Amino acid sequence: MSYRQNIRNFSIIAHIDHGKSTLADRILEFTGVIDKSKNVEQILDSMQVERDHGITVKAHTVSVPYRAQDGIEYTLNLIDTPGHVDFSYEVSRSLGACEGVLLLIDASQGVQAQTLSNFYLALEQDLEIIPVINKIDLPSAHIEMAKEQIEKDLGLPAADALQISAKSGIGIDTVLEAIVTKIPPPKGDENEKLKALVFDSYYDIYRGVIVKVRVYEGSVKPGDVISFMLSGKECQVEEVGMMRMKLIKKEALQAGEVGYIIAGIKSVSEFGVGDTITHKDRPCATALAGYKPAKQYVFAGLFPIESEEFDELHEALFKLKLNDASLSFEKWNSGALGMGFKCGFLGLLHLQIIQERLEKEFNLNIISTVPSVEYRVALTKGEMIYIESATELPDPSQVDKIEEPYVKARIILPNEYLGTVLQLIQDRRGIQKNMIYIDSTRIEVVCELPLAEIIYDFFDKLKSFSRGYASFDYEFLEFRESKVIRMDILVNGKPVDALAQMVHEDQAYSRGRNVCSKLSELIPQQLFVIPVQAAVGGKIIARETIKALRKDVTAKCYGGDITRKRKLLERQKEGKKRMKTIGNVDIPQEAFIEVLKRGDDE
Repeated sequence: MSYRQNIRNFSIIAHIDHGKSTLADRILEFTGVIDKSKNVEQILDSMQVERDHGITVKAHTVSVPYRAQDGIEYTLNLIDTPGHVDFSYEVSRSLGACEGVLLLIDASQGVQAQTLSNFYLALEQDLEIIPVINKIDLPSAHIEMAKEQIEKDLGLPAADALQISAKSGIGIDTVLEAIVTKIPPPKGDENEKLKALVFDSYYDIYRGVIVKVRVYEGSVKPGDVISFMLSGKECQVEEVGMMRMKLIKKEALQAGEVGYIIAGIKSVSEFGVGDTITHKDRPCATALAGYKPAKQYVFAGLFPIESEEFDELHEALFKLKLNDASLSFEKWNSGALGMGFKCGFLGLLHLQIIQERLEKEFNLNIISTVPSVEYRVALTKGEMIYIESATELPDPSQVDKIEEPYVKARIILPNEYLGTVLQLIQDRRGIQKNMIYIDSTRIEVVCELPLAEIIYDFFDKLKSFSRGYASFDYEFLEFRESKVIRMDILVNGKPVDALAQMVHEDQAYSRGRNVCSKLSELIPQQLFVIPVQAAVGGKIIARETIKALRKDVTAKCYGGDITRKRKLLERQKEGKKRMKTIGNVDIPQEAFIEVLKRGDDE
């Protein structure tokens, strides 16, 4: 019998907070990989931000031994996946390394938006899907409702659904038995040419990059010269092995196995997740399908509050990039905030995670500007360029059209909140595509939205309007032509580059009024009147006026001729006029921070 018959490669997928990391903890405890008495929760979530948010950001992998009821010793490779829409590509690559998944559903909440998204990802990969109903011991658990949703929403037989409580350990043995009996063993031939999938990697300060792989065909051992088929990187293997909370060396990794490769690689940017590894001198014919280079969708400026911390910020970003190839950054000099970096992120959560890591792990005080998206601009001379901020937009006479990114969103919510949520979608320029009544109480709304409209506070508003019951998931769709324009902010008649924004022409007036209103409260009064204006092209669309500080020049005139007072007032008026012409208005940094941080509060 082949060694592959005793291997099971699986993953756990779920909506956020449905108990994925807790189930992973119980599996590790049950199989004796970790000591239950140490009582560490979310053992696979090693970063502090993962524990703080209760989500998985960086996928982890662990091989556990399990003696099944039939007496056979199995190796179970748990390939953990990130738990947020921003990291959906990493989820798809992790699933590509598996033969089956546990689809976890919270008994009190039922099937949510991300449950469906992850279910479809697993379906596309043709994986064996085992539905698991978690938190059955909660007073609010609706097990029958969850079963009904599994049948209706997912088309899976409810009778096959396992009922567990990951927190208290109920039913963990049945989960492990289901993994062994229902998930098929991996296929492959160790004598074929090497073909291995890179599903994750991380940087170790002493060993360089640790590459996590699933071997489909052939085998790899120390001394082999390997090639990354899509990036072209070549290197010599120093060590291979398996992961069991620590790295355990092996002589070779063979077809069907999951493990790691160390090959003296200096940065995770030298190859991409989803790349295919083969032997340099005996390459396989084709790379594995499904590879996509990391694509940033959200951009923001990160600036140190203290300018002398610029070098520390640069070093911290470099260290983060060693572990996270999807982060991009380049130096950026802002007239308002000084020297900093323009950074690209997979999404808003990715931005939040990076910002928190910079503050907590590197003790940096940073300012993040309001996030923006990437626009595609077609020029009149036939060229196509991409811009991330309004200051990069060419002269309007050179622009043929501007396209903005759209996403396909899936919202699941109780039907009593449907009206307010549909209004929110409409206010954010959304296009409703479909509405499905899942059951008597819940509706699924499928719509298309501009990415620029959801990166500010769409999710917060959705949760607020639905009292926290709505769940939201989205995927990138395409670039579409849109009436997007550049809006400039002028203070005392001079444009302030740092406050220029890309806005849809229908929202330019309200956004302009909002920014002008904020600035008028934040800029200190001068001895002359300061106009704060929002302009599109040469047209002023909104204005606020900061009144002048007034000195009473007639205070010393007691009685006497009125013409004397008039003369003093006229002289003051002339002085203020001259001051306004040559005067320079210094905008305090706090004003920039307020406007840039909350540019969408309307």
